[in-house]
Amino acid sequence: MEKKEWFEEWFDSPYYDMLYQHRDENEAANFIYNLVKRLNIKPNHKILDLACGKGRHSINLNKLGFDVIGVDLSKRKIGYAKQFENKRLKFQLGDMREVVHENHFTHVFNLFTSFGYFSNPLDNQKVIQSVYKSLQPNGIFVLDFLNATKIKVDSFSEKNLEINNVNFKVSKSIQGHEIVKKIKVLDKQNQFQFEERVTAFNYRELIDLISTSNFNIIYSFGDYYLNPFNEDTSERVIIVANKKGE
Repeated sequence: MEKKEWFEEWFDSPYYDMLYQHRDENEAANFIYNLVKRLNIKPNHKILDLACGKGRHSINLNKLGFDVIGVDLSKRKIGYAKQFENKRLKFQLGDMREVVHENHFTHVFNLFTSFGYFSNPLDNQKVIQSVYKSLQPNGIFVLDFLNATKIKVDSFSEKNLEINNVNFKVSKSIQGHEIVKKIKVLDKQNQFQFEERVTAFNYRELIDLISTSNFNIIYSFGDYYLNPFNEDTSERVIIVANKKGE
């Protein structure tokens, strides 16, 4: 039996949701609102939330009046998200390296560091190419990624957490050109080990990756309030690009 990739195991685990259950939902909703306002997204626009997880960004976009499709590789997360479906909000299983609907969307969002998961650089390029093919002419791509330059300054950390009587030991380090987080889980007598691996793309590498896939860079933001990007101080790298004509 073929071994699963780290993201197939970890993102589909209930322990993932447990560890990250305290994410700031207000921050996520405000980020979506700020993006919609800045990008002047219209009610007739069609949005793809690529690697949508349990659908929190998709749901917020739909509440603002947009047609949204959320796509994720995790069966468990898509199964959860489907309870929120309506005529203008749908969720489906999918691999972000594959085109969802060709020339269909006005906007594709890839948010909350849902990129750089693949050890083969060609796979990361395939994601950008699938986004390009999914967009209508002049469509908009939004990539929200961590600021790897800032993270490398504090390259190692370790913490122990207890959540719902489950113990998590989480360590983060830089290994080569990857940010690696190891998660050890102790749940009663059961022990599990997971990991997260994200390619530590810096700002220039992300710009080059997107530009070489026939996109024009429009904006570079450094946080969820859409302040300008600063490589030394920004927490995020949020790149907005539009699809060049074919």
